[in-house]
Amino acid sequence: MPKGPQGQKRPADVIGAAVLVGKIATGDAEDIKRDPGTEANRKGGLKGGKARASRLSPEKRAEIAKKAAQKRWGKA
Repeated sequence: MPKGPQGQKRPADVIGAAVLVGKIATGDAEDIKRDPGTEANRKGGLKGGKARASRLSPEKRAEIAKKAAQKRWGKA
């Protein structure tokens, strides 16, 4: 079964998905909510890169960027 944008289980066919959306809109069905623990982990992951970059010195950031560019573009 495919998953929605937040990981909810949704019907694979278009008609089934439309029926489910209609039921959610009218209140006949409950929308599945995410686990609060999973949501907290996601929020931590979203801010992790920026927080790490703000703690690094410009020289260290440049070193990391050069290493990444070498790995990406230095292949023969």
